[in-house]
Amino acid sequence: MTLTEVMAELSALEDPKVRAVNEKHGDDHGVNLTKLRAVAKRLKTQQDLARELWGTGDTAARLLALLICRPKAFDRDELDVMLREARTPKVHDWLVNYVVKKNPHAEELRVAWFADPDPVVASAGWALTTDRVARKPDGLDLVELLDVIEAEMKGAPDRLQWAMNHCLAQIGIEHAEHRARAMEIGERLEVLKDYPTPPNCTSPFAPSWITEMVRRQGVK
Repeated sequence: MTLTEVMAELSALEDPKVRAVNEKHGDDHGVNLTKLRAVAKRLKTQQDLARELWGTGDTAARLLALLICRPKAFDRDELDVMLREARTPKVHDWLVNYVVKKNPHAEELRVAWFADPDPVVASAGWALTTDRVARKPDGLDLVELLDVIEAEMKGAPDRLQWAMNHCLAQIGIEHAEHRARAMEIGERLEVLKDYPTPPNCTSPFAPSWITEMVRRQGVK
C-alpha cells in the first residue's frame, strides 16, 4: 500500500467516541488500537513506509509507523529527533518501549535523555533506566537514583514524575536491599497516593505498588 492509501484507511477508522476518550489522556487520535494493530499485522514490516507515516506528523500514522518499523534500522540521531517530536503520551510510550529499547543505541540514548532539561525527554531516560533496574542493573548506582528521586520527584512535571515514580517502585520491587528506603521515600512524598485506581488494579502509589508486586512474585 502507498502512504496515501494507508492514510485513507486510517481516516476511515477514525471514531469520534474513541477520540474523545483519548483526548482525556492527551492523545489526539480516534483510531481503535485493536483495529490499528490489525492494519499493522496486514502491512507487516515496512521500514520505508514507516518513515513516511512518521513524517506526516499524524498521531495514528505515527503509532502505525512504530508497529511496522524495523527498530534496529534507526540511527541514534534519528531516534533522538523522533523522541523530541513525540509529544503525545501514547506515541512517546510506544517509541520508547517498542523501538528504542530494541535499538543498539538504547543505552547511549538513556544516558543522554536522563539528563535532558526537557522533562518529557528526561522521562524517556527514566523509562529506559527503569527497564535497566529490572533487567540489567549492573553498573547503575541505585543509591544515587534514590537520592535524585527523593530530591526531585515531588516537584517534577507530570510525565517526568510518573517515570521517576515507576523507577522508585521498580527499585523497591527488584532490590530487597533498597526496599525499605524506596518505601520510606514513597510514603513521605505521597506522590500518586490518591490516584484513582480501578478495582482489581494495582495502585501507582509506590509503597502500595511495591508491596503488591512483592506479594505476587514471592520476592524475598
